[in-house]
Order: sequence, then structure tokens, then C-alpha cells
Amino acid sequence: MSAVGGRGVADAGRGGRGWCLAALGVNLALGVPGVVPVWLVWYFLANGPLAAAGWTQREPTENDGMALWLVIIVPVVGVFAALWWLANAPLRRRAPLGPLAYWTAGALMTLVPTAVLIVGSYV
Repeated sequence: MSAVGGRGVADAGRGGRGWCLAALGVNLALGVPGVVPVWLVWYFLANGPLAAAGWTQREPTENDGMALWLVIIVPVVGVFAALWWLANAPLRRRAPLGPLAYWTAGALMTLVPTAVLIVGSYV
């Protein structure tokens, strides 16, 4: 029996598809509130290091400094990352995917709502 991510092929067939669909749904659902941390990180980067490198322009009304943004961003991103991990850890153990495939797919599925909003803003 060949092992895929620590699980045999025989184990992957029993309920594996259901757990993959559950993981897909959980990560897409977490992507909706996940828009907020993604936006906060982008705002910080666009007004801080990327603007200093000349890749973006600073927001003209942003005069509070970047330290204030870090006080807001770190807890928001930290809480979201903890919730994301807590929701995905039990699903990861049951899904018939390897760790790299599972965590990569989970992160990409979480970014889908953000991508939809970005694309929708240009249409």
C-alpha cells in the first residue's frame, strides 16, 4: 500500500472526498472575514515599505505613522491566523491530502473571497 501524506491509498477512499469538501467549505467561509486581515496587511505594506521603495504612493491623509497600524494589524492577523489554524487542524488529520497540499490549498481557498472582491472592483 503506497503512502500519500502518511495515509494509505485504501484509507484515502473512505470519506476522503467528504473531508476535502468540508475543508473547502471551511476555508471559503473563513475567507469572508479573512478579507479584513488581508486588507490591513496590504494597507500597511502600501503605505510603508512599498511606498518607501517607490512601488506605491502613500495615502495623502495617512499621518498617524506606521506604529499605530502595527498595533492594530498584529492582533487582528494573529487572531485570524489562530482561528484559521484551529479550524483546519482537525480537518487536516482527516483529509486524504499530504500536509503541503492541504495547507497550500487551504490558504489559497481562504484568499478566494479577497480575489473575487479585487476582480469585481475592476469589472
